[in-house]
Amino acid sequence: METLTIEILENSATYSLREVCERNGMRAEQVIEFVDFGIAEPEGESYREWSFTPAQLFRLHRALRLQRDLELNLPGLALALDLLEEVDSLRSEVLSLRERVE
Repeated sequence: METLTIEILENSATYSLREVCERNGMRAEQVIEFVDFGIAEPEGESYREWSFTPAQLFRLHRALRLQRDLELNLPGLALALDLLEEVDSLRSEVLSLRERVE
């Protein structure tokens, strides 16, 4: 089993389509398909001008992993990503509340 890893160096950094493909081991067609379906929302008018944030880079990485491991179609993938992000948000909120109580 192949393990995908992602390293985000700076929160203010942005990544081109080529960099996203290189960092995530994706084909440009995959990224374009994910963007067309709303899984990532880069800045820029055309794919040649796209700029992805670190959060979008992570979301694409997560989407690729879910698609590969669970063989999800695009609607299932979008739903799974939204639910995982909600879980992450709730975990952060619980951690914040625990810190206030202690």
